Amino acid sequence: MSTVASTVSKLKWNKMNKQSNTYTIIYIVILAAVVGAALAFTSLSLRDKQQANADMDKMRQILASARIVPASGEIVSDFEKYIVGKTVVNTAGEAVDGDAFSVDVAAQSKLKASERKLPVFECRLDDGSLKYILPVYGAGLWGPIWGYVAVDADGSTIYGAYFAHQGETPGLGAEIEKPAFSDQFEGKHLVKGGEFIPVTVVKAGQKPEDASADYVDGVSGGTITSKGVGSMLDNCLSPYRAFLVNLSNK
Repeated sequence: MSTVASTVSKLKWNKMNKQSNTYTIIYIVILAAVVGAALAFTSLSLRDKQQANADMDKMRQILASARIVPASGEIVSDFEKYIVGKTVVNTAGEAVDGDAFSVDVAAQSKLKASERKLPVFECRLDDGSLKYILPVYGAGLWGPIWGYVAVDADGSTIYGAYFAHQGETPGLGAEIEKPAFSDQFEGKHLVKGGEFIPVTVVKAGQKPEDASADYVDGVSGGTITSKGVGSMLDNCLSPYRAFLVNLSNK
């Protein structure tokens, strides 16, 4: 019976007016179902690889803030070599439960400081010196911006920084990703006289209102993105105040 029904169905389909709206709708539905199933299968089969690539890119960015550029194919091994500790702290500078690498910094940046989980990556360079790498996340002109700031063991001096963006304008806001901008942060201080003071981003040729704050020049023509970097540093690094001051006191 099933064979007969199938044959009848095929005959009806073949006899259907291929210029009719019904034929067009059925054809589109079947095509969409087939393509959708194929895309879903492809997405599921590649999910692990996509996540692995995303993790490696994150590792590369973390290392870049400490001025480490892994050779091709050695990102994971270099990350495991140089990142000797991964900790999550609270605003009191105390270690809490959590996986630093898995913390969603974007989501945490939107919470009250007292509720945040703050990742810290401890990096030991070839010369034996320790750097503490802190992630930051904020908003630029056209989309999210993020980065990592590496701080010396004194808890104050910035050793290096790395910034990235999702869709800032090439030649303008997108310049935050270039060394010409990030290199300015090297040697700037976050703690002075036991007080935490975030680095300010100002328009080239100007100085911050707080004369005690260290500052860098913003990107020419990328005023909104530059202000976004300044706000990002203030919002994301301020909760580390106790952690950094404790390092400085040591």
